[in-house]
Amino acid sequence: MKPFVSRFPILAGAIVLSLQGGYALADNVERGFVFAKANCSICHAIGLYDESPLAIAPPLRTLHELYPVETLEESLAEGIVTGHPSMPQFQLDGAQINNLIAYLKSLE
Repeated sequence: MKPFVSRFPILAGAIVLSLQGGYALADNVERGFVFAKANCSICHAIGLYDESPLAIAPPLRTLHELYPVETLEESLAEGIVTGHPSMPQFQLDGAQINNLIAYLKSLE
């Protein structure tokens, strides 16, 4: 049996890698929040407790109750078109989609 000391660098490396993955997720959530604040907060509540400035705009925290959030990826890529004319059309790139989906999932 090898002493624990010789295995320590491997264990430490695994911990660092797992933590870096957590930071990447946190970065995606933060970038998704920044996108939502810049592009969605005019109409939608983007936080956990705020109210939507536009009454007909659902809070982002409730979108998972209306749709599986992952299914919004295609709509975000192709351009969201809704049934009401006051919502602007958005077409997001891949990174923006991943970030916004990560943020929406953090609100669930």
